[in-house]
Amino acid sequence: MPTVETLRGPVDTAQIGATLMHEHVLILHESVQQSFPDVWDEEAEMAHAREKLAELDGIDVSTIVDLTVMGLGRNIPRLLEIAGALPVNIIVATGIYTYDYLPHYFRNRDESTMTELFVRDIEHGIQRTDVKAAVLKCATDEEGVTPNVEKVLRATARAHRRTGVPISTHTHVATKRGLEQQRIFKEEGVDLGRVVIGHSGDSEDIDYLRELIDAGSYIGMDRFGIDPFLATDKRVATIAKLCELGYAERMVLGHDTSTYIDWFPVEVKRNIMPNWHYRHISEDVLPALRAAGVSDEQVKLMMEENPRRIFEHGGGY
Repeated sequence: MPTVETLRGPVDTAQIGATLMHEHVLILHESVQQSFPDVWDEEAEMAHAREKLAELDGIDVSTIVDLTVMGLGRNIPRLLEIAGALPVNIIVATGIYTYDYLPHYFRNRDESTMTELFVRDIEHGIQRTDVKAAVLKCATDEEGVTPNVEKVLRATARAHRRTGVPISTHTHVATKRGLEQQRIFKEEGVDLGRVVIGHSGDSEDIDYLRELIDAGSYIGMDRFGIDPFLATDKRVATIAKLCELGYAERMVLGHDTSTYIDWFPVEVKRNIMPNWHYRHISEDVLPALRAAGVSDEQVKLMMEENPRRIFEHGGGY
């Protein structure tokens, strides 16, 4: 049976169950944390993360995909300490999250340096652990495909072709950056059916979303709870419309949330985005989708079957 690598080792893809496809545990700015470690209470936030991850068992979520990579504070030894004994499967990523900036280490080397590091994370383990990445992460935002971003996208594509693991992205929907990602991936020979174009749920533009799907990719309807970008009822209506059009087989769900993010004070997240947490989809979104006419079969496709299909293909091209 095909397996997927997780924080606790390989798991049969048939057993990953209901999956949140775009999440994080801790989001930290590496340089700030390294230079000013007292800006957060690490012990308290690790305990908080453990508590919130444990709650997933009570809402029948079996797996989360943690897309925390370089640029977001990836720390696999810390994640193992937080979640190693919990029943939830955590699939972890490799890649680089940037809208333009790259450290000089990568600016002054070609794409092959990044590709080799990504492949090492997938085939041998991350940060001197035995935990292997099972997905590649990259990003384009409003700035578009700058030379530095293009370097990351092409390195990501080449690591994907060598290893067969899927790609999951960050995009800026107002500028339709997902189409640029698809163009570059196609130039690199990537099967677009192995790509999740992330944050597509920020858009109500059905034509744009259909264009992404019709090119072959999955779309990530994965920012539930970030209401300042798009309210939950509008996100639900968009998914319901796409389901009506027959696209349930190409959507996956998530929140893009974390138990701690240092981008802004904790009270800002609490006050402005009170539903930005792991339980929102299970407790609020799925009932709303069903009320909007989405069938149980379509919910299962988005929460279980599509994630399984995304991860069960393995091996390079």
